[in-house]
Amino acid sequence: MRTEVPLECHPWQPFLPEHTRVLMLGSFPPSCHRWCMDFFYPNYINDMWRIFGLCLYGDALHFVDSSKKTFRLDDIKAMLQERGVGLYDTARVVRRTKNTASDKDLEVVEAVDLVDLLGRIPECRAVVTTGQKATDLFTAQMGISQPKVGGYVEFAFPMGDMGGTSRTLRLYRMPSSSRAYPMRLDRKAAFYQPLFDQFLSI
Repeated sequence: MRTEVPLECHPWQPFLPEHTRVLMLGSFPPSCHRWCMDFFYPNYINDMWRIFGLCLYGDALHFVDSSKKTFRLDDIKAMLQERGVGLYDTARVVRRTKNTASDKDLEVVEAVDLVDLLGRIPECRAVVTTGQKATDLFTAQMGISQPKVGGYVEFAFPMGDMGGTSRTLRLYRMPSSSRAYPMRLDRKAAFYQPLFDQFLSI
């Protein structure tokens, strides 16, 4: 008799600083046994916080606590607040069809309402997807084309007022920060650097 694969609901609320300028979207967090902290990109072997360290501070270990094999969460949150970086994912409820952390084994049962999410951050000017599934879900909801890896497309997003005005946003498609993605850390960071220079400088 076939066992039904259980549903998983997203464990966190969106992290949205008051003046979010950039929204980063992944697909869905890994299973909790892979976490080294209770926050986005929680797997110690995921490179996202090393990419941030390298791009913003010239040091891949800036947010890494090597002795405890975790990340410096308080420092990460302070940096995100200061620079206006929001974080969430594109799937709210999933099934892991093969019990792995791979995007290709995620069945999305319920996607995040990305129009509502963007409506909550009126100062946002750029969205970053960090994997193919996140890109697929975002572009499908927005009805826009997909940029190539490292590139962006511009699209109009309604302001939500009665005048019918819109703001122009950019969707950036960045390399996955997963170690399973076949690219060196320094090459991944090189894709992120121009985005960070334009939107995250203080």
